[in-house]
Amino acid sequence: PDGKKIVAASDDMTLRVWDIERGKCLKTLEGHAEPVDNLSATLDGRKVVSGGSDNKLRVWDTESGKCFHILEGYPDYRSSVNITPDGRRVVSGSNDKTLRVWDIESGKCIHLLKGHSDFIPSACISPDGKRFVSGSNDKTLRVWDIESGKGLHSLKGHALGVFSIIITPDGKRAISGSGDMTLRVWDIESGKCLRTLEGHTNFVFIGCITPDGKRAVSGSWDKTLRVWDIESGKCLHILSGHSHIISSVHITPDGKKIVSGSSDKTLRVWDIERGRCLYILEHAGPVNSISISVDGIKVASGSVDKTLRVWDLESCKCLLLLAQETSTHIIIIDDLKKVICIGTSTGDVLFFEIKNLR
Repeated sequence: PDGKKIVAASDDMTLRVWDIERGKCLKTLEGHAEPVDNLSATLDGRKVVSGGSDNKLRVWDTESGKCFHILEGYPDYRSSVNITPDGRRVVSGSNDKTLRVWDIESGKCIHLLKGHSDFIPSACISPDGKRFVSGSNDKTLRVWDIESGKGLHSLKGHALGVFSIIITPDGKRAISGSGDMTLRVWDIESGKCLRTLEGHTNFVFIGCITPDGKRAVSGSWDKTLRVWDIESGKCLHILSGHSHIISSVHITPDGKKIVSGSSDKTLRVWDIERGRCLYILEHAGPVNSISISVDGIKVASGSVDKTLRVWDLESCKCLLLLAQETSTHIIIIDDLKKVICIGTSTGDVLFFEIKNLR
């Protein structure tokens, strides 16, 4: 909380707690053995679950920096990690074609879910925490009941793998992005496809929804973003400007701005209503991940250039530049504690306080 410590896990299979001012290692803890590329946090910010290429999930206490559970059992790389809104369950997908539901307190796997016939790159939990939707390279989505582990629907229609899933705030619709260059809007209760959103000219890998649930934003390997009206399926804006694939997309909590990160080494801030680019923020390498604070004032970005940057979204000034020894794969901002949690290519899980940034 005093902003003077970093918790870092290295490629020697440990975590270390460091005093930033003195550069002194205070504690050595067990950590990931491979790159960390999935992170999910509880809403109260007290726990973070990290997934690494070592085929393990780890549950961390953000106050002490201690790992109190190692979730094992995957024979192959797990590809998605999500925590239910109540913080009781973790849902993870894997390249072994299965999903697992874990109890976060005990660390036990309570459901092993089978049904997909290929690897599972995406999953999304409904806002009420009762259901989740998984997307697979087998071209299907599946709707599951979290508590019972029962499969409710198999959603078919995509011609290639499903790589992104988002659920509307009311929990009634799921929107999937696919290698077939389309998005599909699904009714979660009935399992029916309501409409197909066409226009992208390459894989659709990422997406997000405005807080009012009326619009969706998709990012594609075709270097563009598109803003869609969910109810009508109409494309409202094509956002062009990035010169390489889109790696990350987020919408500010007020629903007015989009922030996108790209392999072209930039972030772009867009006006969602007018479809215009407002600012371009630059890294020296491809941008891997971005995260926006709940108040919508700050955005954090991580890059292959081995820096983490925190930006003010009003002035677009860089408030913090942190040089690292490795690239940043994924970022979470914990707004309750004003902490940034990042995962890196050497298995690092780092915590930084940003409370006093101006």
